[in-house]
Amino acid sequence: YADETGKTKKLKRSKIRGVVSEGMVCSVRELGIGDDHDGILVLDDDLKIGTPIGEVLGESVLDIELTPNRPDCLGVVGVARDVSAITGKPLKQPDIEFEATGPDVNTLASVEIADPDLCLRYTATVIQGVKIGPSPKWLQDRLIAIGERPINNLVDITNFVMFELGQPLHAFDYDKVVDHKIIVRRAKLGEKLTTLDDKEHKLDTEMLLITDPERGIGLAGVMGGANSEISDSTTNVILESATFEGVNNRRTARSLELASQATLRFEKSLRTGLSEVGLRRATKLIQEIAGGSVASGIIDVYPSKGKEQEQVRLDSAHILRVLGVEIGKSDVESTLSNLGFTLEADADGWDVGIPYWRPDISIPEDLIEEIARIVGYDNIPTTTLGGRPPQWQPQPEMDLRTRVTDSLAQAGMREIISYAATTSEGEDRVELPADTASAIKLRNPITADYAVMRRTLRETVLDTVARNSRTWRGPIALFETGRVFLDYGEGLPEERQMATGAFAGPRNELHWDASTAPSDFYDAKGAAEAVLDDLGIQATFELAENATFAAGRTAVIKVAAANHVVIGVVGEVASEVFSKFDAEVETVSMFELDLAAILKVMEGPKGVESGKFEEFTRLPASHRDLSLIVDTGVSAGQIVDIANRNRIVTSATVFDVFEGKGVPDGKMAVAVRLVYQSPNKTLSGDQISKIETQIVKQLQKELGAGLRDGSGPVYQTDNG
Repeated sequence: YADETGKTKKLKRSKIRGVVSEGMVCSVRELGIGDDHDGILVLDDDLKIGTPIGEVLGESVLDIELTPNRPDCLGVVGVARDVSAITGKPLKQPDIEFEATGPDVNTLASVEIADPDLCLRYTATVIQGVKIGPSPKWLQDRLIAIGERPINNLVDITNFVMFELGQPLHAFDYDKVVDHKIIVRRAKLGEKLTTLDDKEHKLDTEMLLITDPERGIGLAGVMGGANSEISDSTTNVILESATFEGVNNRRTARSLELASQATLRFEKSLRTGLSEVGLRRATKLIQEIAGGSVASGIIDVYPSKGKEQEQVRLDSAHILRVLGVEIGKSDVESTLSNLGFTLEADADGWDVGIPYWRPDISIPEDLIEEIARIVGYDNIPTTTLGGRPPQWQPQPEMDLRTRVTDSLAQAGMREIISYAATTSEGEDRVELPADTASAIKLRNPITADYAVMRRTLRETVLDTVARNSRTWRGPIALFETGRVFLDYGEGLPEERQMATGAFAGPRNELHWDASTAPSDFYDAKGAAEAVLDDLGIQATFELAENATFAAGRTAVIKVAAANHVVIGVVGEVASEVFSKFDAEVETVSMFELDLAAILKVMEGPKGVESGKFEEFTRLPASHRDLSLIVDTGVSAGQIVDIANRNRIVTSATVFDVFEGKGVPDGKMAVAVRLVYQSPNKTLSGDQISKIETQIVKQLQKELGAGLRDGSGPVYQTDNG
C-alpha cells in the first residue's frame, strides 16, 4: 500500500491493541489508484475474495519496460499496434476528425521558425470560445491511473494525447500572446524565463525558446511559460504540436533540471509526421470536451519537409541471410502491414514505406528485426550456419596495442582508461609544442569538460597521477593506451595510437629489503625499454628538449636502423608543468610511445629483430672494463650503441659515471664493461685487444672519447 508520503510499503501480519490483524482496509490513495483519501474504498458485497482489482474497477494498468529506440511505444496506441500485429486482432485508431467552423487560422495567428535546425516542424491551430473546467471523470481516471494529476480539461487533453499517441503538445492562452504571433528561436544571452512551476531560469544561446514578438513564452519541448499559461478565465487558445531536435532538447532539459514527459519523447527524435496527427487528435477532444470554434485549416511550418528517410529497401534474400530461415512472402507482407508499414513488391523484395511514428527504422536489418519479433524468436527454427566461416583477418594495430598493454601490465603498471574528449585549457597545462595539430571541437559536447577531442594522453595520465597522489603515499605507476586526434587542416583528422605512462612516489612499497628512493627518469626509461625489448626493437635514447619535461632530463627514442625515426619520448615532467595539476609528489617521470610509428618500424625491412633461436656457445666469454673521458653531453646509449656494433661484443654496460676531481671541466669519466664471445673459437688476449682498439678508435672518432689518464684498458677474462 502507499503511505502518507506516497512510498510503497508491504503489509505484514501484526497485532493491534491485542488483536491480530491479517490485513488493512485502504483508501483509493493507499491502493495507488487515485488521490482520494477521504475514506476507505467500498466495493460490492457480492465480490469474491481474490478477484483482480482490474476486473472490479474496469481498468488494468500495465507497467511496460521499453527499449530506448521505441518512442512510438511511449504512447498507448504504439503498444496496441504491436499487440494487434502479434494477436491478429484489429487496431482501433483514435478519432482525429473534427468540425472546423471558425475563420481561416492564418487570419488569427502566425508562426515563424528562426532556427529550422532545432525546430523541424511546427503545427498549430486556434480554438475560440472554449470553456475551461474540470475534465470528465473518464479522462481524470485515465490520467490518475498512469500517475498524472488532473489540472483542467484543456491541459488534461494535451497530456492525454501525449500518452495516447506519444506526441507532446502545449496550449497557450491566445489572448496573452502578443500579436498572436509565435516565434521559434534560440534564446539570447542572459535571457530569462519563468516556467509553469514558477521558477525563473537563465537561458543560454543554445536553448530553443518559444516567443512572441516581445518575450519568451515557453521552453520548446520542455515546459511552457507562466506568462502564457491556461487559466480558468481562458477562452481562446493556440494549440501547439511541434517536432524539436532531440539532442538540443535533452541538453536544455538537463541543463535546467527540467526533465519532463515531453522531453522523454522529444529527446528520442520523433518523426515530423506525428505532430499533425497529435494536433488533430487534441483538437477533436477539445471540441468535444471544452467546446469552442475551431479555426479553418492548420498552421504548418515545415522546414524539414522532404528531408526524412521515407523508404527502406528489403530483399527476400537478405532476410534469409540474416535470420537463417526463409520467411514466406505473404508472412513478410502481412507482418509489416499489420505494423503500419506500406509495401511495394517486385520480384526480389519490397520498397517499404516508413510510418510516421517509427523513427527507429532506417536500414533493412530494422525491418528484419520487426519480422522476427512478430513471428516470434522461439518460432524461428534452428539451422546450421550457411556459407564459409569467416576468415581471420590480421589487425596489426590492435595486436600491437595488446602487446604493449600486456608488456606494461607485466612490468607492474596499472592501466587507466579515460574519455577521448577533454578541454583545450586542460591540454594547455602540459605545454604541447606550438606545431601540434589543431584540436577538433565537438559540435554538441555532453558538457563543457568534454568540448574537444584529445591530442595527447599526457594530460589525463598526469591528472590521474595527481588525484592518486592526494590520497595514496605508495608507488604510483600508471599507463594508458589509446587514440589521439590530430587535425592538420586537410582531409579527415588523423587518429594515432599512443601509449603513455608515468611514475611517481617511492620506487617500491615499504619493505626492509627494498629501496624507498623516489622514482625518477630511469623508471620511465626502463618501462619504455621493456616494451621495445618485447617487440624486438633496438632503440637509442638521445638528449632532447620538450616543453613538458625538465631540461637535461628528457630524451627522444629513435630507431637507428629505420633512418633514426623518432618513436617516443621519455623524461621527468617539468615542475612548472606538474604544479598545474595540484599533485602531492616531488617528481613525476613519464614516457610516451607513438604506436603508429612503431608499427611502421615493425612492418619495415629494418629495425626489428625477428624472433629466432640460437644454440648456446660452449666457448668462454671474456670481459674488459674501459674507463673513458667524454663530454658531459654524451649519453650512455651512444657509447653502448657504438660498442655493440661489433659482432664479437655480446654485451656493453655502463656501470659508473664520475665528475669532479681529476676530471677536466665539461668532461666526465665513464666506466664501461664489454663482454666478448665468439661463437666459433676461444678468443686470445691479442684478438680481444685488437677488437677493443677498434672500438676505442670509433668512440674517439664519433664522440671525442679518450681513455682516462692515457692509460691502457683494464681487462679480465672469466678465467682470471
